[in-house]
Amino acid sequence: MFKQFIKSAAIISILSMLFGIASTASASNDGDSESINEKYGLPIVVYGEALSESQKEEVRKLLGIKDTKTVKEITVTGKDLVTYIKGDEHSNMYSSAKITRSDSGDGLIINQVTPENITEVTDEMYANALLTAGIQDAVVDVASPVKVSGHSALVGIYKAYDEGEGTALDKDRTEVANEELNLATKLAKKEGLDNDKVSELLTEIKKEIAAQNPATKEDIEKIIDERLNALGIKLSPEDRQLLVDLFNKMRSLNINFDNVHSQLEELSNDIQKRIEEAVGDKGFLQSVSNFFKDLFESIKNIFS
Repeated sequence: MFKQFIKSAAIISILSMLFGIASTASASNDGDSESINEKYGLPIVVYGEALSESQKEEVRKLLGIKDTKTVKEITVTGKDLVTYIKGDEHSNMYSSAKITRSDSGDGLIINQVTPENITEVTDEMYANALLTAGIQDAVVDVASPVKVSGHSALVGIYKAYDEGEGTALDKDRTEVANEELNLATKLAKKEGLDNDKVSELLTEIKKEIAAQNPATKEDIEKIIDERLNALGIKLSPEDRQLLVDLFNKMRSLNINFDNVHSQLEELSNDIQKRIEEAVGDKGFLQSVSNFFKDLFESIKNIFS
């Protein structure tokens, strides 16, 4: 009888520990509340025009919007696609974004809330393109209720800055930023390359441009070739030329990456950390698996 009591007490103790952890996490989440930044105003949420009302409500939940009075809502359309990136006016716009401005020096933070539905564009690709467009110091949350490539989310972010923030963006810069994103996703599909490697290449080229301040197209070519060799990346002559043309266009627009050098450094570090974590996650998941395996083995032994 006493042995049975000990068994029951042990099980209750273990289950209480597990459910206690879950309850604590739940209580922490329930305590979250939206706070209005009186310095920069309301965060701006941009919805894709093709969203149905139910999908729009789903996006609100994904972006953590509990009260629409705490954000400014606008809609991005096919016409905006033409205005900002010379896209197809008849395109369906689904991907949405929430933009929250932050203090100078805080950097650009990208959060893909639905990474399973953004099939081509990574956080680092968004960050690189937005820095090229001249957007800094903000938290950008991206979400889509359906699977999309992720390119059109840029348009919503640009519109948010133009209309919502009252900070007009340079159209030439937004167009070249979109070209950069298109090239990044194209290169990531090449054999032997992946999203992280492409993001690392673009970031490293920008860092060198900031350091060397190239004056000619030949200088750009030298930087690109040096970075390709350093990272062990081999491109076809055609793809290499696309890189040269892209960064030479940035040079001609006098885009000064020295202004965002610290953010490029952080982005470079994030990419490296992402690669390291991808390897480390395997060990972590194995340790979690082992923990529960040992736990249930212990419960089993109690009854033996």
